[in-house]
Amino acid sequence: MPKSKRNKVVSLTKVSKKTREHKSALMTEVQENADKYDYCWLFDVGNMRNEQLKIVRNLWKDSARIIFGRGGVMGKALGTTLETEHLPGLHKISQNLKGQVGLLFTSSPPSEVTEWFDDFHPPTFLRSGSVATSTYTIPAGSVMSHHSNPPEPFPHNEEPQLRKLGLHTKMVKGVPTLDNEHVVVKKGSTLTAEQAQLLKLVGIRMGEFKVRLRFWWEKSTGEVKEVEGSADAEAVPHKGGDGSGTDEDAEMDE
Repeated sequence: MPKSKRNKVVSLTKVSKKTREHKSALMTEVQENADKYDYCWLFDVGNMRNEQLKIVRNLWKDSARIIFGRGGVMGKALGTTLETEHLPGLHKISQNLKGQVGLLFTSSPPSEVTEWFDDFHPPTFLRSGSVATSTYTIPAGSVMSHHSNPPEPFPHNEEPQLRKLGLHTKMVKGVPTLDNEHVVVKKGSTLTAEQAQLLKLVGIRMGEFKVRLRFWWEKSTGEVKEVEGSADAEAVPHKGGDGSGTDEDAEMDE
């Protein structure tokens, strides 16, 4: 009789070893990039989405290295005190490594970096607990998906999910259909998990992905400066209102 996969023994020692190796590799990468580039920026991101973070990585891949990992490990790599810092001044960056933060290493001038990130705020989906920036209503008739342009009707196999999220649909010629309009959310109200999931399913983006640059370190001087007028890290209202358009966990550095 073959062995049951349920009875497979996992060595905790082996798991711990892999974790230590990952931490060591992350520390090495942080230090190597600190040696390589002229500036180190500390940033945080509200309403984290892997999709947009990957876009940032790709656009900066030729002139920068972005590391989004555990703050404690990155802080240890930079050094948390004057005596342990990897390079002069880096311990001041470590002191602010709290929460969901990342490091951007680059030799691009600070003015160029801040200008680029000020201009980068693509629309994204709001999470549960966010405040709706507009009222969104699904009209009577075929339920449309706004993930494409022009919008397309939902396929028949999506109806169970639509009903699960509160839509009283019925099938008309193979298309999920509403007899009456359905108000998904009203402007100013706090989104429930169900509302946030429904907005995402139909493709309605009410927020903006925004990277907030908080501090930057300059290798030549060892100085750390706070970025003035940095934008709110949370998802901010998308200027397009309820204009149309997978929520993933915040990723570790690849």
